[in-house]
Amino acid sequence: MNTGIKPAIVADYNRHMGHIDISDRLANSYTASRPTWKWTKKLFFHPLDLVIVNSYILLSSCGGKKISHRDFHLTLIWEMLTQSGHEPRPSMPVGRPAPASTNIGKLDTCHNKHWPGHNPKQRRCRVCSARGMTQTMLFKCVKCDVALCVDRSCFEDYYTKNDL
Repeated sequence: MNTGIKPAIVADYNRHMGHIDISDRLANSYTASRPTWKWTKKLFFHPLDLVIVNSYILLSSCGGKKISHRDFHLTLIWEMLTQSGHEPRPSMPVGRPAPASTNIGKLDTCHNKHWPGHNPKQRRCRVCSARGMTQTMLFKCVKCDVALCVDRSCFEDYYTKNDL
C-alpha cells in the first residue's frame, strides 16, 4: 500500500480543521445552555450558539471594528433587549444607602415628576368621577394639575391604567 499519497478529502479536512476547532471553542465559551438541562433544550440552544458564533466570525472577517467574542455577545444581548422594549434593571447599589433627600430626587426623575401636592381649594377626584363617585380632594398632581385621591389607589390608577 502506498502511504505517500493522501486523498484530496483528507488534505482538505486537515487544512480546514483548525477553523472547526476555533468555532467549537467559541461556541462553547459563552453558551446559552446549562449542563443540567435535558438534551432537548440543549438541542434547541446549540444552533442559537452557532448562529451567534457565525455572525461574530462574519463580523470579524469583514474587517470592521475589532471586538472580542465576549463583548460581541454582550452587545448582541443588549441590542436584543433594547429592540424588544425591555429596559435592563439597574444594578443594586452597593454600600450604605443614600440619604432620603437624594432618593427622592432619583424617584422624581424616574417617574417624570408626577407627585401629589396640596391644592388650595377642594376639587373632585378625576378617577372617582370617572367611576361615578363624588369625592373632593385637597390634593393634585403637581405636574398635570389633576385632582386625585392620595389615600386610595386613584393616583396610581390614573398613571398606570388605560381604563379607569
